[in-house]
Formats: sequence, structure tokens, C-alpha cells
Amino acid sequence: MTKNNTIDKSFDKKHIWHPYTSMLNPLPSYGVTHTDKNKIHLDTGEILIDGMASWWSAIHGYNHPTLISAIHQQSNIMSHVMFGGITHAPAVELCKKLITITPETLDRVFLADSGSVSVEVSIKMALQYWISKNEHGKNKLMTANKGYHGDTFAAMSVCDPINSMHSMYRGFLPEHIFVDAPKAKFGDTIDQDELETLESAFAAHHQQVAAFIIEPIVQNAGGMNFYNPAYLSKLRQLCDKYDVLLILDEIATGFGRTGKLFACEHANIVPDIMCIGKALTGGTMTLSATLTNEKVAIGLSEGEAGVLMHGPTFMGNPLACAVACASIDLLFENDWQAQIKRINTAMGALKRCESLNAVNNVRILGAIGVVEINAAVDVAKIQRFFITKGVWIRPFGRLIYIMPPYVTSNDDIELLADAIYQAIDQQAY
Repeated sequence: MTKNNTIDKSFDKKHIWHPYTSMLNPLPSYGVTHTDKNKIHLDTGEILIDGMASWWSAIHGYNHPTLISAIHQQSNIMSHVMFGGITHAPAVELCKKLITITPETLDRVFLADSGSVSVEVSIKMALQYWISKNEHGKNKLMTANKGYHGDTFAAMSVCDPINSMHSMYRGFLPEHIFVDAPKAKFGDTIDQDELETLESAFAAHHQQVAAFIIEPIVQNAGGMNFYNPAYLSKLRQLCDKYDVLLILDEIATGFGRTGKLFACEHANIVPDIMCIGKALTGGTMTLSATLTNEKVAIGLSEGEAGVLMHGPTFMGNPLACAVACASIDLLFENDWQAQIKRINTAMGALKRCESLNAVNNVRILGAIGVVEINAAVDVAKIQRFFITKGVWIRPFGRLIYIMPPYVTSNDDIELLADAIYQAIDQQAY
């Protein structure tokens, strides 16, 4: 941004590569001058209600004074220092908080710098654990279709093989074992056949499998699949029975988004390894964590390497740790359970979309609302329409969804829902 607060969009279009867009025919990039609470201000004057919470991270909204203060105070002391051979108060305080709020037995914490990296770390943990046990044949992962775990290579290798980038990188990506996506929906009765099919996969492959990785309860960017907690309960039982580690990717589902602090609580289970990120810092800066239990941490450390073979430069960044501590405190001070319950009720406004012929399904869980239509959207076209309605929503595939900041008012949720209804009704997609 230049000194006069203007944005050189021609430079941006020619030189800056945005996520999932082409350098030949890039999707439009709208200039943002500033943000405030749950609003995004464009350089063209529009003020947009944010339905995405900056890809599900800005749970307290933008520019929250508590989070800004935490960053300012920490920046005056120490913005960054290497974490190798050094520790500091913000990292220690954050890890204490994470051990307290996450499921019991997850008491060893590795701090990384993005959600995708936390998945990479979880995979390394699982593989190194079995190597340390001299189980070199357990070198694959098992996962469910419709999953999404990030865009780095190991994380990408356990994303849905149809809807991700497997075909493009075939021969380079590791090949893992995929099972059917969970079929029984949240709130429905699970079919025993589904659980038996899952066990059959374990029986056939467990000697090769180091860990099963899945997003608990909500498979997010792979299709917004809300599934039955009984599937997760069975998964925990099967991992125990067949000696397979369980990795839960709570990057998108953590910190209250599904109605539980962590989505695995819907099934009352504890994973061996848990990945968290996104909302960890309240959407202010990048930070993630991979938590595990004593069995994995000590077992891995008893191996030939003796250490976890990973060490990001910005691991344990003091600024990020300080604001994460403030964000966790704010989550509880704001009574996140009441916030999620209110948002969940307000999202009932999306049910109006069920009357439209183009709509296949409307589903709501916690502070997540999804309208699934019968055809894939034209992202550029529908976003232009949404801006005319004063909202920021970024659909993908056939899914028009919202995950707003927890501070979003009922009136603003009504406006988000109405914009989605109008976009579908007017075929603006």
C-alpha cells in the first residue's frame, strides 16, 4: 500500500499470486483499506459483513483491543527469538493454557507456524513413533475421503484424492489408504454396516498403518460433511484395537466452532495427536500447535534419532504466542458457548433457502452454516453479487457457506443469509 493509502491493483494483478487463482486470468482481488469488528472496508467505499472470519480464524472479529494490546505489549519486549535452546514466557504460558483446555492426556506441545505445518508435524510424529518401535512396515496413513488437511505435500497426500491435487502430483505424493467418507449425518442414526466396513479396512491394512487422520465431526474444505459422532467413537476403538495412532485435525473445528470447544468432545474421545491452528491467535497472525500424549512423545524420543525431526524458524514466535494467550482468555471471558448458541439459532435464517429448486441441502452445526446447491458456483460472479449486497462470502464448488466471527450480530447473520438466498434465487452464481 502506498503512503496515500491507495492500492495499486494493476501491479497486484500482474505480479502477485493469490490463493487458488491463475496468473493468466486471475480472480478479482478487492482492495481492503481496513477492518473493524466483523466488517471489511473496501477501497471503493463498500463496507462488507464478513461471513468467513478470514478463513475461519478471526473468531473475535477484527482489531479487538485486547488482542491488539497483547501484540503491542509483546512487541515492545521481544518480537522474536529462536526457539532452539531458548524458551520464553509467552510460549510457556500458551502451552499451559493449551494443555488445560484440550482433552486430557494431550500434554506435550509442539508449536509451529501454520495449520498445514502442524499436520506435517503430526505425520512425522506418527511415523517416527513406529520407527522408534522398530515397526518400519507401519509407514502409511489411513484417512477418509472428503478430507482436507492443507496444501503442503504430506498434508496434501491425505486430502480427498478426487477433489484435491492428487492427480496433478501423482508419482510424487506419498500414496496412502483411503476409506469411504463418513456417511451417517450429524443427528442421524448410524448404520452398523458403515462401522463394519470401517473395521474391515483396519483389519486389512493395520500392519501398514501408522495413524488414521481425520477432521472430527466436520470435514471442512473437502465438502463440509457433518458426520455422526458415533463414527469418531468407533474410530477411536479401532485405533486401539489394531494398534494405530489417531490424529485429529482440529484446525478448522477447534475453539468452539462446532458447538464444543474441540469437535472431538462430541464423541467424548481423545486422540493420540491433535492439530490446532486458525482461530488459535484470533485471526491476528499465523501460529499452530501439534499436541500429543506421553506415549507418543516418549516413545518417539526413545528411537534412534532421539528427537522429532522438525524445527521451524519461527517456532514459538513470542508475538504469536502472546496474542494466542489473549485470544484463549477472551474466548472464555466472552462466554463462547452462549455466542455459538446464539449464532446457531440465528443461522436458522438459512433454512429459507430450502424452498429454492437449485438447493440440494441446508445444514447448520454450531457456528457453521452451509447451503449446498446443485451446480458449482462461478466464484468471480457470485462474489461480485455479494459485494452489491454488502457481504463477504467466498464459496467453493457447490457449497455456499458462512463461518462468521463470534461477535457477529443476529441482524448481520440475517443479512448474510438473505444475500445467499438472493444469489441463488436470482441465479447470480
